Amino acid sequence: MSEAVSNELDVRARVERVLEAIRPYIQADGGDIELVDVSDGIVQIRLAGACVGCMYSMMTLQAGVERMIREEVPEIQAVEAVPF
Repeated sequence: MSEAVSNELDVRARVERVLEAIRPYIQADGGDIELVDVSDGIVQIRLAGACVGCMYSMMTLQAGVERMIREEVPEIQAVEAVPF
């Protein structure tokens, strides 16, 4: 396995750990969060449940999820929501 692939897998695993820590809080409000992809410093996530169509979902994404991911995984440049 090349070093680049190994590093990308490590970054993905670290992002997953952050999402696992966040998930119970999102689920408590009837929503959920799923990691879709990590590529070139961009994390793509999918919001589900009550998060879909919620007027606060983008604020949660940027002020909460993105901030927490970037604190734990500084290689990440941005977090984007992708639709179903």
